[in-house]
Amino acid sequence: MAEPTLTSVGERIKRVREAAGVSLQELADRTGYTSALLSQIENHLVSPPLGALGRIAHALGVKLGDLWGERARDPYAIVRKGERKQVSRFASKEGVSYGYTYESLGYGKRNRQVEPFLITLEPPTVKDPKPSVHDGEEFLFVLSGRMAVFLGDHTDVLEPGDSILYDASVPHRVSCAGDEPAQVLAVIWSPGD
Repeated sequence: MAEPTLTSVGERIKRVREAAGVSLQELADRTGYTSALLSQIENHLVSPPLGALGRIAHALGVKLGDLWGERARDPYAIVRKGERKQVSRFASKEGVSYGYTYESLGYGKRNRQVEPFLITLEPPTVKDPKPSVHDGEEFLFVLSGRMAVFLGDHTDVLEPGDSILYDASVPHRVSCAGDEPAQVLAVIWSPGD
């Protein structure tokens, strides 16, 4: 069986931005991120969490799936195990890892309002990355392993079968809890225009 397709989101963001005639500074003004940070994202020196990708996509006037080259075509999506679009998060080309990969599970459905992902959390080499903040809501369901959740001032550890639903405007991040990888089903909703 084929492995999920690995997609370079930073390069894709740059292509979409340039095709739209948007400068880094203009994208920075639209997202609230600095142009330096956006340049680092485009050059794979920093990789954003899913919420930040959603914010960038919204600022560019595209769907989140467009950032990995998706061409949504049907009113439904069947994503076979070997057809998932996988994105690895790295802080640098040298492979400093946030311990986080995700695979799109809604790939191909046009006009979707939510983004479902299978996330694999591994022990990160980057300790205590900045939390993410964006519009919308996130739902996470732990399939295996243990996941640490940092939500505002609240910290918790979720185990297989546990879930959490939260307002993504609250500063948040998740990570692997312990030395074993965790798999998480994530569904992210961001409000449209």
